[in-house]
Amino acid sequence: MDGTHRSVVVVGGGQAGLSASWWLAQRGVDHVVLEASTAGHEWADRRWDSFCLVTPNWQCALPGFPYDGPDPDGFMVREEIGAYLEKFVASFDPPLVEGVRATALRARGDGAFEIRTDRGTLSADQVVIATGPYQVPRTPRMAERLPDDVLQLHSSQYRNPDRLPEGAVLVVGTGQSGCQIAEDLHLAGRTVHLATGTAPRVARFYRGRDCVAWLSEMGTYTKGIDQFADAEAVRHRTNHYVTGRDGGRDIDLRKFALEGMALHGRLTRIAEGVLHFDGSLRSNLDGADAVCEGIKDSIDAHIAAHGIDAPVEERPGPVWAPASDDPEHVDLAAAGITTVIWSTGYGRDDRWIELPIFDGRGYPTHDRGVSSQPGLYFVGLPWQYTWGSGRFAGVAADAEHVVRRIVDTRLSQVADGLHWLAGTPSSTFPRDEDWVAPRSAS
Repeated sequence: MDGTHRSVVVVGGGQAGLSASWWLAQRGVDHVVLEASTAGHEWADRRWDSFCLVTPNWQCALPGFPYDGPDPDGFMVREEIGAYLEKFVASFDPPLVEGVRATALRARGDGAFEIRTDRGTLSADQVVIATGPYQVPRTPRMAERLPDDVLQLHSSQYRNPDRLPEGAVLVVGTGQSGCQIAEDLHLAGRTVHLATGTAPRVARFYRGRDCVAWLSEMGTYTKGIDQFADAEAVRHRTNHYVTGRDGGRDIDLRKFALEGMALHGRLTRIAEGVLHFDGSLRSNLDGADAVCEGIKDSIDAHIAAHGIDAPVEERPGPVWAPASDDPEHVDLAAAGITTVIWSTGYGRDDRWIELPIFDGRGYPTHDRGVSSQPGLYFVGLPWQYTWGSGRFAGVAADAEHVVRRIVDTRLSQVADGLHWLAGTPSSTFPRDEDWVAPRSAS
């Protein structure tokens, strides 16, 4: 690989990098996709055995390859997601090089980029970073205070209840992973303690349809980040929890409590084998319900405004509420807790990008994936432009936008070269059609 030069290097072979590659191939742009592991590996390596999508299959719309299976309203399980990605790769045979990890990205003095990898160094005129949002599992420092005899693991390491030692399990975090893992353990008959946070929830179905279908019809998933007054707050919001398991259903933590799951407020500290929780459980549950009901209100308004014939649905009140808002503590040994699962999310590791493009929070500065560094682009960031940016639903549109900018930049550079070097034989310059001519994927 040493000395290789490409017009474009794409770093990352998940759905974002592959989508960028598809559009680059359509425009005939010379490029290579570098993947540290195997294409789409994160779906198998960082998901538990019962994992499934939380959005319907019809939202899987990679470029030129929409879902065409037998169950568009269902939810693909982990193995089916992997197969979908494999078929996408086979549909256009991208210039994918697996098992190559990018270790440094630098700008050269001539305007090109140098990409160092664990298998050599190559250069590129332009670079697309598509390494995804789920890079470094985040675990709070308080994990260091757990007794040595308590097994602890990040949600990315969880596979199934049978792999855990006997005893109760504490799940920390109520984002999508935390709630679904808690449900997985609960359904298996395990005693579960759940430390809640402020994540919102959404109903699976309402007034005869999946809520995702209603929200899609309402334009929720194509609304650009620039249309929000609080864009930065939107970009860092926690996703709503719901599940596609067994055909899809709500995740109602109050119902779990009725069935024996122990719900707690936010975990604040661990000391001498005792877990300390604040008194936020009631407000966390009420806040999640308020968001859920607000979404239903917006669906009701949409139905009324457009005269849609949809069944009326009753809205029952909460089925359970905590007895107290007081902070509480739980003795690990007395409660029989032998495992703690940290469902506390992921962080990015962009230290290998040696360019001044990050803001004070370490987030890359960009406009719809076009970074503040000329020639450097991103695809697959959460809320890069829309809700679906980091997902199967919207990554194709983001990748198309970025590739369009790549092509426009290259055309401009060629035009500038022809202007300043008039009289040089035309064979010296690449013809536009040599690298931007649209073509069909094979």
